Amino acid sequence: MPTEERLTGRGIRDAIDELTRTLGPYTDRDWTGPAGGLDWSCWATAAHIAHDLLGYATQLTGRPDTAYLPLDLRVRPDATPAQVLVVVAACGGLLAAALDTVPAHTRAWHWGPCDPPGFAAMGIAETLLHTYDITGGLGVTWRPPAAPSSAVLGRLFPDAPAGDPADVLLWMTGRIALAGRPRRTDWTWRAAVG
Repeated sequence: MPTEERLTGRGIRDAIDELTRTLGPYTDRDWTGPAGGLDWSCWATAAHIAHDLLGYATQLTGRPDTAYLPLDLRVRPDATPAQVLVVVAACGGLLAAALDTVPAHTRAWHWGPCDPPGFAAMGIAETLLHTYDITGGLGVTWRPPAAPSSAVLGRLFPDAPAGDPADVLLWMTGRIALAGRPRRTDWTWRAAVG
C-alpha cells in the first residue's frame, strides 16, 4: 500500500488490528508494571493510546485552530486490560471514521495547523510505539511493521536517517540506540503543516 494510503483511516484500522493481534493474547498478564522504558504502567499506556486517538478524532471533527479541545478520556480504573484494548479499538475507530470523512483541506490544531495525514501519522505512531512499550513491559518480543513505520517517518520525521524503518522510528522516539548513534533523550515530531 502506498504511503498516502497508509496515512488515512485504513492506516489507523491496520495499526489497531496490529495492536489487538499483538496484545490481545497477553491480557491475562500483569499490566501494572512499567511499559518498557516508560514511567507509566502497561495499563496506563494502553489508556493513553485511547486518549490520544480520541483527542485526534475530536480535533479533526471540531477543527479548533488555537488549542486542544477541553476534554479528556477517562478509562475506569477497574477496567481489565482486555476492556482497555476495546476502548483503544473504539477510539481508533472514531479517528479512522473522522479521517475517512473530513475534507482533505481540513486543518486543526496540533502545535500549529495539522492536516488529516498528520493526524493519521500521529495516531499510527502512538499506536505502534506504545504497543512496543507495552510488549516490552510484558516480556513479549515485537517490533513495529516496516511499512507503517516508514509512512510515519516520512510524515513526522523528515530528517530521519536511512535504515530499517522500525529501528529508525524507535530511535527517533528515544526507545533504542541506532548503529553508532546513542539513544535520544529529546525529540519531537512535526505534524503541523505550513
